[in-house]
Amino acid sequence: MTTESAQRHPPRSGFSVRTRIAAAVALLVTAALAGAGAIVHLVESQKILDSVQREVEQELDEFVRLEESGDFTSIPALLEGFLLRNVPDDDELLVGWVDGKPIAQFPEDPLVDDADFLAAAAPLARDGGSTYLHTAGGEVRITSQPVRQGPTSGALLVISYLDEDRGELHSTMRTYTVVAVLAAVLVTAVSAWVSGRLLRPLRTLRLTTENISATDLSRRLPERGNDDITALTRTVNGMLDRLDAAFAGQRQFLDDAGHELRTPLTVLRGHLELLDTAAPDEVAETRTLLIDEVDRMARLVGDLILLAKSDRPDFLAPTEADPSALLASVVTKARALGARDWVLDLSADTLPDELVLDAQRLTQALLALADNAVKHTRDGQRIAVGARVLGTTLRCWVHDSGPGVAPADRDRIFRRFERADLSAHDEGFGLGLSIVDAISQAHGGRAYVDGPVEGGARFVIEIPVVQPQPTPTPTPTPTRQDHRWPAS
Repeated sequence: MTTESAQRHPPRSGFSVRTRIAAAVALLVTAALAGAGAIVHLVESQKILDSVQREVEQELDEFVRLEESGDFTSIPALLEGFLLRNVPDDDELLVGWVDGKPIAQFPEDPLVDDADFLAAAAPLARDGGSTYLHTAGGEVRITSQPVRQGPTSGALLVISYLDEDRGELHSTMRTYTVVAVLAAVLVTAVSAWVSGRLLRPLRTLRLTTENISATDLSRRLPERGNDDITALTRTVNGMLDRLDAAFAGQRQFLDDAGHELRTPLTVLRGHLELLDTAAPDEVAETRTLLIDEVDRMARLVGDLILLAKSDRPDFLAPTEADPSALLASVVTKARALGARDWVLDLSADTLPDELVLDAQRLTQALLALADNAVKHTRDGQRIAVGARVLGTTLRCWVHDSGPGVAPADRDRIFRRFERADLSAHDEGFGLGLSIVDAISQAHGGRAYVDGPVEGGARFVIEIPVVQPQPTPTPTPTPTRQDHRWPAS
């Protein structure tokens, strides 16, 4: 891989987004399933203890009722009678205890002979209560119900085997663990597949943008679906369209500017190469011609600089101005452009006394329209300059009585270096109307040719009305009035 390629396609560090999404999903699913399993185990374990407690209480209640019946005259007879009448559950053992040792049990179980069991059961037979004991057959719970008749003492011992119920729970939890692991693997695999499909447009976006350069902005991203990523794709495609149009316009602008500059430079070079310095008359004539060409080049360069500055925030310097006086000044200045019937189309009650605008730039735009009108009219023909406020818009126009503008040319003539029908005396570069449009857009408005009108053409500039802000009440601290122009 070359250095340039390495710069355009830098190596990725770390894990991909797809891997991180799948890992996050796996972690969350595993944590959720593990938490659910722990809760289930805790709840079921408590249910087992509660069930054992209920069974033990049932046995003890039956023993107490039998004792209270008075059918037995001795504790051994009471205990043996209870064992004969009651059948314990599969996980229970009933033991009759008299004077510190077991005398009967049901069913038979070697646990009764275990020393640890005897040591644990002795205090319970005397005092009552419950305890847990780990034996060779697993954990058991010993619960005692003491009984006394005269000098004889005894107790009923209910031994509950816990491992059987817990074994069923453990078996269930093992099954749950296997199912949970399979579910986590399946969910992780599905999340990796789904995230891959969802992120595929982003990978396409990255690869496409990596291959886009200033010389090739024609590539576009495929738009599929109607989700957020598709909306992002449309936004990026729109951005590429704007960049492509901007670069194309810039290239066209440079080509046209170069073409316009090439002609006067060719004229200058040709006359200088053919100049006979020994002929004073030819030198004087060539000097006059070259100065004229230099002036044309200076005008072209000045117009290009003006258009380049039109996108800068300091292109306008808005101040408070009287629009009626501005229009009157424009008509006065326009009289020097040609012997035409200049008319100020203005009513005193149609315009406010003051508006916030760049009077110099607006005057420049109206004079450019007036100059354009002069080029397309003859001596004595009428040219009207007017303005009116319609709602929140200031509408200024220059209406001539020339041949008009063809509908197909009404948008084209505002582009740079674009012209419609050329008159014999038109020495312009096709930038005048572009400058008018740039000044209008800088004010937040637009310039256009009004619709079909009777006689000639009417060029219109529309800009938002900005009223002067009221003067603030004077305070000890000097304040500065800040006029903000609406964004174009």
